[in-house]
Amino acid sequence: MSEQPPNGNDDQPDVLDHFDEIIAAETDRDPDLAVIEAGSRTLRTQGGPPQADVPARPSDPAVDKALREVEAELATRWGETKLEPSVSRISALMDVLGEPQRAYPAIHITGTNGKTSTARMVEALLGAFELRTGRYTSPHVQSITERISLDGAPISAERFIETYQDIKPYIEMVDAAQEFRLSFFEVLTGMAYAAFADAPVDVAVVEVGMGGSWDATNVIDADVAVVTPIGLDHTDRLGETTAQIAGEKAGIIKQSATVVMAQQPVDAAQALLKKAVEADATVAREGLEFGVVSRQVAVGGQLLTLRGLGGEYTDVYLPLHGDHQAHNAAVALAAVEAFFGVGAQRAEPLDAETVRRAFASVVSPGRLEVVRRSPTVVLDAAHNPAGAQVTADAVHEAFDFSRLIGVVGASGDKNVRGLLEAFEPVFAEVVITQNSSHRAMDADELAAIAVEVFGEERVQVEPRLPDALEAAITLAEEEGEFAGAGVLVTGSVITVGEARLLLRKG
Repeated sequence: MSEQPPNGNDDQPDVLDHFDEIIAAETDRDPDLAVIEAGSRTLRTQGGPPQADVPARPSDPAVDKALREVEAELATRWGETKLEPSVSRISALMDVLGEPQRAYPAIHITGTNGKTSTARMVEALLGAFELRTGRYTSPHVQSITERISLDGAPISAERFIETYQDIKPYIEMVDAAQEFRLSFFEVLTGMAYAAFADAPVDVAVVEVGMGGSWDATNVIDADVAVVTPIGLDHTDRLGETTAQIAGEKAGIIKQSATVVMAQQPVDAAQALLKKAVEADATVAREGLEFGVVSRQVAVGGQLLTLRGLGGEYTDVYLPLHGDHQAHNAAVALAAVEAFFGVGAQRAEPLDAETVRRAFASVVSPGRLEVVRRSPTVVLDAAHNPAGAQVTADAVHEAFDFSRLIGVVGASGDKNVRGLLEAFEPVFAEVVITQNSSHRAMDADELAAIAVEVFGEERVQVEPRLPDALEAAITLAEEEGEFAGAGVLVTGSVITVGEARLLLRKG
C-alpha cells in the first residue's frame, strides 16, 4: 500500500498480513470484538500516535489484560443483532442498581441516520455551556470504550473495567432471575447509566441502539426527545414502512417532554405527531420552528446560519462536510435550546459566541473523515440507501474529485443493492471487499450485486480489506499525483473502523 512507513527490518512480516493472522487466532471470541482488538494491535505494530477521539489499546499490560477479559465476557452475550424486544431485563438491572438513570436529566436521540453526529454536536454545545456531559452512542468505530464518554472524551480503559466490575454482581443477579441473560447492548447500557451517575454528570446524551420503545436505553425519562431523519432500515424488526418505523421510534417520547423533529417523510411525521399529542409533548419541527437558513462550503467544512427556537445564529463554522450535517447541526441546536427552555421558559437565545465555539470543535470519526492525502482517502460509515445518498451528495459537493474509487464492504442484513445504487453515479469504479465481522456479506455475493448495478468492467473484487485498499489507491494513483482522484471507503461502521486502523489515522 502506498505511503506505508518502512519497517526498517526486511525480516519483519507484512503488518497487514499479520492483521488477518490475529483475527484468525481469535476463534473463541465475538468476531466484532476480535477485529477491533486485531486492528488495535496492528496499529501498535505500525507505530504512530494514538488518536484522542478514538482510543488505542491500553499501554499498561495489566490494564490491557483486564480490558480483554471484560471484552471476552461481554462477547459471550447476545450480540446487538439478536434481540428479544423487551425492556424487562434492563429495567430489572436498573432496579437493583438503584435507578442510576434517574440521577440526571437527559436528551434521548433516535432516528435512522445522523444519530451519532447529532449526539456529538449536542454534547459539544452542552459542554461549551459548562455542563458536565455523559454521552452514550453505538456502534463504536474502533474501541468499545468509545461508546461511553464523559466530558466529551471516551472513558479510560481503567474506568470502563472498574464500571463493569462494579455492576457485575448485579448483572449476575438479573441473569439468574430472567428467562434470557442480559445482552451485550443491555450490559453496556447499564454500565453507561451507572458511570454517568457515578461521575456525576449534569446531563446525559443518549443514542438509541435500535428502534425506540423496546430499546434498552428507553428506561430513561428524557426531558428532550430528538428524532433524526427516518428511513427504511432494520425493516425485519421495526416495520416495512417509514410510518411503522416512526411509530416504534416514537416510544422514546415521554409525558410532557419536548420533541425535536428533523425533516421527515410525511407518514413518519404523522406517526410522531400522533405520539406527541398522546404524551402531551411540545413539538419543534425542522423547517417550521427551527432550521438551516443558509450554508456555504468552507475549507474543511461549512459555514452556516441556523435558525433556532430563540432566533438566528450567524457565522457558525462546522468542520464536517455535507448538507445532512448542517441539518444535524440545526437539530442539535434546537435540542439544546429546548433543554435550556429557550422558546418556552426564556425568550432570549443562547449566547452566539458560545454556540460558534461549540460547533467549531465538533468531530465525528468515520463520517466523511479524511484519513490520507495524495490520493485523498475518505471514510464514511453509510450503511443504508438513505445514508449512502447523502454521503454521495456530500462527496460531490465538498471534494470535487476528478475520479472517485469506492471501497465497499457491507453487512449481510442491509439493503446493499439500494446502497450501491446510491453510489453508482459518483463511483468511477468500485472495489468490493468484506470486513472481518460475522455479519459481513461475502465479497463474491456482494460483487454479484455490484456487477448488476455498475457493470462488470467497473467492479473489482478483493476479499481482504488491506488488498482492497491497496487496489483502490492504485486505481486512484493511475491518473497521476496531481489529477485529483480519490477513494471513499464505506458500507459499514466495521469496514470504516478497520480501514481507519490500517491507514493509520494521524
